[in-house]
Amino acid sequence: MEQAFYSNGKLLLTGEYLVLDGALSLAVPTTFGQVLEVTETDSRQLQWKSFDADGAMWFEAALDIAAIGEPGERFLPVMRDVGTKGVADRIVQILMAVKHLKPTFLKDSGGCLVENTLTFPRGWGLGSSSTLINNIAQWADVDPYELLWRTFDGSGYDIACARHDRPLLYQLANKSPKIKEVNFDPPFKKMLYFVYLNKKQDSREAIGAYRRKQMDHGSLVDKVSNISREIVDCSGLMAFDALIQRHEELVSTMLEIPTIKSSHFPDFGGAVKSLGAWGGDFILAAGGAGTPDYFREKGYNTVIPYTEMVLRK
Repeated sequence: MEQAFYSNGKLLLTGEYLVLDGALSLAVPTTFGQVLEVTETDSRQLQWKSFDADGAMWFEAALDIAAIGEPGERFLPVMRDVGTKGVADRIVQILMAVKHLKPTFLKDSGGCLVENTLTFPRGWGLGSSSTLINNIAQWADVDPYELLWRTFDGSGYDIACARHDRPLLYQLANKSPKIKEVNFDPPFKKMLYFVYLNKKQDSREAIGAYRRKQMDHGSLVDKVSNISREIVDCSGLMAFDALIQRHEELVSTMLEIPTIKSSHFPDFGGAVKSLGAWGGDFILAAGGAGTPDYFREKGYNTVIPYTEMVLRK
């Protein structure tokens, strides 16, 4: 028997960092995601293969299926590149968390081949971990948020994007996710672009640094929540630009880090907003038809129009 599961990638348009403390945040699922395919075998092993968007296998490992969930058990990985260090342990951690949530998972299996395929480059930061967590949760039929919080640190908005096919407002209240799909379809969307900064930011490290900061986030949470609401209802580019600039200034002050526009793109004629962990992954640029050329001339060659990045069904 073969099974296939799919999860959407994600981008957080508002509420970065503060989503962890209950800020109402606007998130969008992406047209890119990850596929997980499971094929039953008689190997008595869980064979694991991970593939890049170009079809190249970058990780391969195997584990005695009877040992899944047993302390101290590890995959026997075949490393494909230096970037796979620690991948095997992370997968084992996820599987052990699944077994805790559902002890019968794979109990009677004679073996299986698991193949994971990203539809975006691994460095893009669109949710290689969250799409994997959600796919495994679908496979095992367990709560994806519980699985996330047993294995990774985060708000869970990325899991919401993995499971929803429209933009959404996300809020975390007492460890309980509140999700509302919204009709966010800005009339100026053809003037919005996502620009990859040529480096992947470690979101776990960024979250840790944020949580170590000693400050009262209450007023910032309220201000960012209001910006999220206003952006959903925004119908003009000038108003949108002003809102994302206000958001940037709030988070910049909180983190004591310059905004991405002031530090990298001060001569850009439009507005620029960091997305997710500041300093890497994608930014959102709002500008005219010359926006892609501006960023490519500065060496940022991955410029994706809003209409090609954001999933909306």
